[in-house]
Amino acid sequence: MPVTMLDPKTALIVIDLQNGIVALAGSDAVSTVVANAARLAEAFRHRGLPVVLVNVVPSGAPRRTEQTRSLPVLPSGWDEIVPELHKQPTDHRVTKHTWGAFSGTGLDTWLSEQGVTQVVMAGVSTSIGVDTTARQAFEKGFNVVFAIDAMTDMSADAHAHCMTRIFPRIGETGTTQQIIDLLKGNA
Repeated sequence: MPVTMLDPKTALIVIDLQNGIVALAGSDAVSTVVANAARLAEAFRHRGLPVVLVNVVPSGAPRRTEQTRSLPVLPSGWDEIVPELHKQPTDHRVTKHTWGAFSGTGLDTWLSEQGVTQVVMAGVSTSIGVDTTARQAFEKGFNVVFAIDAMTDMSADAHAHCMTRIFPRIGETGTTQQIIDLLKGNA
């Protein structure tokens, strides 16, 4: 079911569209995601609605997992938000150290102080940063919308699983244009 409405105070949360991660993904899909996220950010800013730009800086000791995880030495600027998003002084910046943008960042408090009741999710990767942050938002009582053409994953299977099995259970989905149309009141 496509997105039906946006609350009067809706925030855009853009996950991990930063130099290092976008370069790692390096696909045409990521270029489209960045372009669509930039369109959403501009539309939200134009209407005076909050834009949250989230980056990740991994930290802490590795935990026991079955999948090997190694953190390379990251080059300078790795964690900077991609320039295509045209970061503005009014944007709220969140640096996360785990998969979810709500864990230990104060994001929920900031959103509540702004009167936000709904969030629109975009970014990478669908099955990690976007999914975890969206689940946290849902658990905290926010209405959640997923900009389906403004997110991607390195795993097509993981992306499809989130889009078809998880996201419809915790929110609504829509294209960048559908969301912009709702912001304009033209839906």
